[in-house]
Amino acid sequence: MSGPALHLAVEIDGDGTHPAAWRRAAHSPEQLLTPRRVAQVAAVAEHAGFTLITLDDGVLPPGAAPDPVGRIGAVERAAFIAASTSTIGIAPVVPVTYAEPFHVAGQLASLDHVSAGRAGWVVTEEERPEAARAWGRPLVADAESRARESRDGVEVTRALWDSWEDDAVIRSVATSRYLDRDRLHYIDFTGETYTVKGPAIVPRPPQGQLVVLGRPDRVAAAQLDVALVDGRDVASVATAAAAAGTPRVLAEVEVALDTPESTGAERVADLERHAPWTDRGRLRHIGSADQLVSLLIELSRYVDGVRLHPLVLDEDLPLLSRLVLPALSERRLIARPLPGTSLRSTLGLERPANRFAATTPAARENAR
Repeated sequence: MSGPALHLAVEIDGDGTHPAAWRRAAHSPEQLLTPRRVAQVAAVAEHAGFTLITLDDGVLPPGAAPDPVGRIGAVERAAFIAASTSTIGIAPVVPVTYAEPFHVAGQLASLDHVSAGRAGWVVTEEERPEAARAWGRPLVADAESRARESRDGVEVTRALWDSWEDDAVIRSVATSRYLDRDRLHYIDFTGETYTVKGPAIVPRPPQGQLVVLGRPDRVAAAQLDVALVDGRDVASVATAAAAAGTPRVLAEVEVALDTPESTGAERVADLERHAPWTDRGRLRHIGSADQLVSLLIELSRYVDGVRLHPLVLDEDLPLLSRLVLPALSERRLIARPLPGTSLRSTLGLERPANRFAATTPAARENAR
């Protein structure tokens, strides 16, 4: 193999993918939402060599009593992490079922500026009816309507990122101009439920377009840079990856690793006494780190990367850092992101041209 073939992402929201993961966490519940906790988890992932961290989010609490519930917004956490890291990509989950795409575009563009081009966006949906009441918006009840909102939201957001050309900010002291207004553009979007004129209020992101991740059955493949695909076994993942139609594909894998004190199965059983591990149709690995390495090597034949969902972050993330990523690095299957490299570059994606910048400088000058 001539070079690395697998990109690893890790979901770091909460204490882990199991709803009762907090019961096995290495910290007290009140520390979960502290800046120190957020920074520590991100630092472990960056030092391990992960390509990307993702941060789940939604307007509603992520669980129910008796478990501790609550989270800080994913974009806010991502901005904090961006300031305390230097190489790892950062992709918050931002549903656009009810959120205004104009504001989402500005928030994510700002994140890309703060992170110097390391930002991504995981597109999801708000499915629970309570979310509509929390937003004060009419209910988007059926799956097709939610998919429409996601499609429109991504289209508007991408257009707004392009509404500033790369050289729109000129900072001309001689002419007392900060902007060249000819390089700002209206997007004039009209959808089924709203219209957006633009332009954005934040300059074009350093990457031009952030890396957009999502499920190709919810968002059109043409709107995605990275498809997130499910499947309960390798064959199902391979089939979904082949049908994705996106530049890059990441498989979703939930992991419960054997520790020196307990096997992965014993850890799962311990948590199952308190709450069931929600079945999301993803591939699950419950076992040793060596077995996970073998699974990831097999998956590398079909996908460009894997997003790992640890059972309990405080138990699984250190094992991933010490045993799994080094083993894959030795096999030259993965490589650390390089300082000063954008997330698009790390994933091997080109920086897209601005859709509004077709007019040449000479033509623009002649038009004045």
